[in-house]
Amino acid sequence: MEEKSFKIFVVEDDAWFTRLLVHNLSLNPDYEIESFTNGKDCLNNLHKNPDVITLDYRLPDMQGLEVLKNIKTENEEIQVILISEQSEIDIVVELLKYGAYDYIVKSNDIRERLLNTVQNIRNGVRLKKEIVSLRSEVKKKYSYQNTIIGNNQATQNIFGLIEKATRTNISVTITGETGTGKELVAKAIHYNSQRSSKPFIAVNMAAIPKELTESELFGHEKGAFTGANYQRIGKFEEANGGTLFLDEIAEMDISIQAKLLRALQEKEIVRVGSNKPTKTDCRIIVATNQNLQDAVMKGTFRQDLYYRLYGFPIELPPLRERGNDIIILSKHFINEFCKENNLPPKSLLKQAVEKLLSYSYPGNIRELKSIIELAITLSDSDEISGENIYLANNALFDENMDKEMSLRDFNIRIVKKYLEKYNNNTKLVAEKLDIGVATIYRMLKEDI
Repeated sequence: MEEKSFKIFVVEDDAWFTRLLVHNLSLNPDYEIESFTNGKDCLNNLHKNPDVITLDYRLPDMQGLEVLKNIKTENEEIQVILISEQSEIDIVVELLKYGAYDYIVKSNDIRERLLNTVQNIRNGVRLKKEIVSLRSEVKKKYSYQNTIIGNNQATQNIFGLIEKATRTNISVTITGETGTGKELVAKAIHYNSQRSSKPFIAVNMAAIPKELTESELFGHEKGAFTGANYQRIGKFEEANGGTLFLDEIAEMDISIQAKLLRALQEKEIVRVGSNKPTKTDCRIIVATNQNLQDAVMKGTFRQDLYYRLYGFPIELPPLRERGNDIIILSKHFINEFCKENNLPPKSLLKQAVEKLLSYSYPGNIRELKSIIELAITLSDSDEISGENIYLANNALFDENMDKEMSLRDFNIRIVKKYLEKYNNNTKLVAEKLDIGVATIYRMLKEDI
């Protein structure tokens, strides 16, 4: 989309200085300039929504401060640059206090300062529009329907729970097996809530070493411990105004749980190495694949923290209980993967559908996604057959499903495993995997 012109009002009663300002601003052909000789005419034309107004401090009908106040009351997004012979510091401070972007003293060599100031404003306006656009795209991405895909009754129930959770700032506890989409639900809640314009910060508690957890969550001061060479804010401060998502909360060491409880109750944190509390305001969403009540009974999770966090519970059903959603999700992943990799669309043959519906999916949606992407890669036509569907019924999947690796690496691992099993008989392996011999050689070459 072509960017609209940048609109500037020049408000100046000196005809010669008006011509100077208009001439300098006209050096940029993208600037649309309109001039006025008094404050009243300027204010009467604010409906034209100028981006910038250059404003003389002394006008024949009113003072610059009065005009400035009226402009900001009408539209606080308009940036005002005061231009005048006045250079008293108290006047400048007063004008900046009421929202002036800058104050430039009149002179014949005003060009560079003026153009730089206007360009800085324009860059800021462009950035602000980009941020608004990006937030809109993110919110669209994490709409309920884009986040939770399917029409099973259990899926529809999740929509209702997400909608309820967006209405208030109540803490949310999301439970479910690994791979059921707990973080996606947390994002859907955040990006559809009143906090959507603020940060969403995710922390995997299982991935943080015990000795670093306090610093990660609450930050630290310079010199607080060996290696603390600079001050660092923690996740609570990063998420200020937004949402802090604590994944795998049951993995948090019990020695840190008391400090987390205090942070939640007092809505303030204390950085490591400091005695000064810092106020925080972030919504808390936690997730776990464990039973927190069992953890409380075992003494690995504080009961008071459990009650403080529990808030609004959302339990995500495992994929095996979602019936035909398995096929709906499969088709979604097919379209997504084909589009991302510039591949023609593929369809599922009846045998592939039956095979997908017959499996229990211990890795849930995450596992289904990997199965579908592998099937697309193995398929040499515009159809995905049952032979292209590899389920975790063998040691190969059990051994690798929980490991972090790219789809390419996973495919190469499969080929190598089969070559080992069939004594490097590439022709036989090609038949077993239903791919060409040349594909095997290409994949092995890429792994060198």
